[in-house]
Amino acid sequence: MRFICFIFFCLATGLASASATTAVAPKGHAVLTVDSASAVNVRHFDANTLKSYARQPEFKYDESKVDLSWWERFWHWFWDWFIGLFKFKKLPGNLFLSILTILWRIIEILTLLGAIVAIIYVILKWSGVDVRNVFRRQPAVAISHSEFVENINTINFDAEIENAVAAHNYRFAVRLLYLKCLKQLSDSGLIEWKIDKTNYAYLNELKNEGQRAAFGSLTRKFEYVWYGEFLIDASLYGDISSSFSNFNKQVP
Repeated sequence: MRFICFIFFCLATGLASASATTAVAPKGHAVLTVDSASAVNVRHFDANTLKSYARQPEFKYDESKVDLSWWERFWHWFWDWFIGLFKFKKLPGNLFLSILTILWRIIEILTLLGAIVAIIYVILKWSGVDVRNVFRRQPAVAISHSEFVENINTINFDAEIENAVAAHNYRFAVRLLYLKCLKQLSDSGLIEWKIDKTNYAYLNELKNEGQRAAFGSLTRKFEYVWYGEFLIDASLYGDISSSFSNFNKQVP
């Protein structure tokens, strides 16, 4: 009986070994098969088409080669130079030379700021602004008539203008000159005066081209002085007063 069990045990062990050997047996190498039936159509870029695209501005990404106007080139140069003022390059190793480099850069910046201030000063002077009083608080000046409810038919213009000039209130004197001009145009039937009309409404009512141009110039001067609050002196007021007098002589 023991002998029979031993035989069965040997047979079972042999079958298991055979199965394991069969499971791990290496497979054969893969073989690459060449597909000779399919044809590959190789396409190439057209050289002329590529050249035409290269000549188009939309495909030029190098800004240094883009055609710029002289005005654009100027601002490119200006901003490069301006930004470069505030960029310190690598300082020399020598302490004395480093200090000189920093001082020179500070002098360049101060020179630039001085030039900007000078340009602003010239523009303000050319515009008739008293630069000395730009940042100075001006005393309040009493005005005898309200800016919004003036009735040109109830004002004694000659007396009021004389009082304003005597008080050196040239700004208000210019306003009175303008109102007097409106009254003369209204009395002549050239405009229809109403308290709520704008200055340019009166300007459009003038039919004569010469009168319209002259009155337009007077209107701009008045608005610069009154609404722009430009300070004027006796000399400038004299010029403006002469302009109003010359215009009034042309009005019948």
